Amino acid sequence: MRVVCLLSGEHPSLPAAELGCAVRVDETGPQLAVGECSDPARLARLALTHRVYEYIADCPAENDTVDAMVREAALEPDGTFALRVKKVEGAALATPALPLERQLGGMIPGKVSLSAPEITYGLICSADRCYLGRLVCEPDRRALDARRPFSRPFFHPGVMMPRMTRTLVNLSGIEPGEVLLDPFAGTGGTLIEASLLGVRALGLDVDPLMLEGARLNLAGAEVALADAALLPLRSASVDAVVSDLPYGQSVQIRGETLDRLYDESLAEVARVLRPGRRAVIVTHRPIDEIAARHLTIASRFEQRVHKSLTRRILVLERPTG
Repeated sequence: MRVVCLLSGEHPSLPAAELGCAVRVDETGPQLAVGECSDPARLARLALTHRVYEYIADCPAENDTVDAMVREAALEPDGTFALRVKKVEGAALATPALPLERQLGGMIPGKVSLSAPEITYGLICSADRCYLGRLVCEPDRRALDARRPFSRPFFHPGVMMPRMTRTLVNLSGIEPGEVLLDPFAGTGGTLIEASLLGVRALGLDVDPLMLEGARLNLAGAEVALADAALLPLRSASVDAVVSDLPYGQSVQIRGETLDRLYDESLAEVARVLRPGRRAVIVTHRPIDEIAARHLTIASRFEQRVHKSLTRRILVLERPTG
């Protein structure tokens, strides 16, 4: 199924990259991606996508061509319907969204229901094009936000929000039933998001207090006390690694320096990761040179958290050869 996706504006490139876990993306624009989805059920796992529509048509962002596109689509809803227009920032189409919704909705036969439509059509206006589709999925971002860390039984400052954690898990390419490792598990945020996707999530940490917190936050959590520089796991035994590496004095660190810790722990990540699989690593300063000693850098992202903190995300792969 060809789909057109309205993406979050939280980051210029992360949403489209995360979408790759469910869609083979072949076209992108501001807050928009278009591609092929072979399994629509996978769309619900997304964290940085607002809505996904089954693609119907697209056209240049001009009033006459948009009108013609909707007329030629000859939409015939088999129930009550609504048509929603989203103009992302920088969209070339001049007509405001609400008048456009009324104008285009009037071209579609059937009964309109704005509060509870059985069918929702969407027009996404991004840059110089407009895309028409029928809604197939609206990922539940509210559920992600409801799992905010400070509402858990055990809270520790400095942890990532569930929306970003889910994004990292999706970037890893992990599938239900596979094994994901977080060697710096902390209070278990990564384990929670992975478990909700049907993944077997393993968490290790050197701090017993953090592990106890992880057990409180996730019933039945598979966690153990261990040094990330000496993982108690067989080589090539995990399908993905996702971890936010320690960076400050507020965490318990074994190792003379952070660089040494990063080097030794990434060497272990490369050892336990299956060939061809991914590790998604978060740091708060560049570690490309260290990471490249052990794994191939597939992609990198930066996210400014606040004035003095930039989150750096590396997607790493273990070569198959």
